[in-house]
Amino acid sequence: MTIAEAPPLVAAAADASVRWHPGAAFRLDQTLFPLMRGNGDPSFAAHPNGFWLAFTTPAGPATLRLSGGGAGNVSFVDAQAWGPGAGDAVAGVPRLLGAADDWSAFDEPAFHHTLPRLVREARRRNLAVRLPSTGRVVDSLVPTILEQKVTTLEARRGYRYLMYRYGTAAPGPAAPRGLLVPPTARQWLSVPSWEWHKAGVGPQRSATVMRALQSAVALERLGAVSAAEAGAKLQSIPGIGVWTAAEVVQRTHGCPDSISVGDYHLASYVGYALTGRKTDDPGMIELLEPWRGQRQRLVRMLYLSGFRKPTFGPRMTVQDHRAH
Repeated sequence: MTIAEAPPLVAAAADASVRWHPGAAFRLDQTLFPLMRGNGDPSFAAHPNGFWLAFTTPAGPATLRLSGGGAGNVSFVDAQAWGPGAGDAVAGVPRLLGAADDWSAFDEPAFHHTLPRLVREARRRNLAVRLPSTGRVVDSLVPTILEQKVTTLEARRGYRYLMYRYGTAAPGPAAPRGLLVPPTARQWLSVPSWEWHKAGVGPQRSATVMRALQSAVALERLGAVSAAEAGAKLQSIPGIGVWTAAEVVQRTHGCPDSISVGDYHLASYVGYALTGRKTDDPGMIELLEPWRGQRQRLVRMLYLSGFRKPTFGPRMTVQDHRAH
């Protein structure tokens, strides 16, 4: 995780604050990492004085600063928030940081011993990680749709362009310069076709965003239902398949089992990590079947293991639609 230059200290009392105790080993950086859309994510900033997030709550926009008194394992997290949504932001901190994320079934000895050695070793070294849960479906869904069938580089370039055009400045005098609140559903729906084009977002993906956000209120209600129900209802929207739904509920619900079937890299990565050979989506599902219910935890441990698959083979072409 890239650490940006720290903003100047601002002597400003937060609108709301809380100190949260995780009750066990906890890593703030590892827990928050899946929520950041690349090092240039305008809604997420990592500074020496904490991690800063900007988002909209039912009460309005909020800037949230999270700090744990140092790097590595922390025994507490201080949360400070500014803006109309500060109270909601602080109230959501335990869920956001995985307070309900229960690894006991994964760590239960009989199950744990069935895991591949690479995963067991990674878990031994990473007992402090939690799966985060934002509950904010729109904020997760839009950038995920932009990542459909294109490279991560292309998708994040387009997302940053649209954020700079339609995001709003994070509230509060302490917010780092350039931190932005993602557009609301209404603001996303106001983006004209030529701006999607300038962002390099093709008509199929922009149409999927527009179609999904017509039911934005219903979408946000999905944050309060189970991950399985939320994923199924997301897939009822044309243009949203199993990959998109899985990527969303991993972030909104901290789902321990959802697998991003259809991902350009994941199946071959899992295949190489577990068998030393490349595999496809059906092969990945078959490999992971013995650990159903905990498959996302297993994949998270594979990533934290440091394993890297061979880099030979074709690369996905970065397309630029903006000049056409």
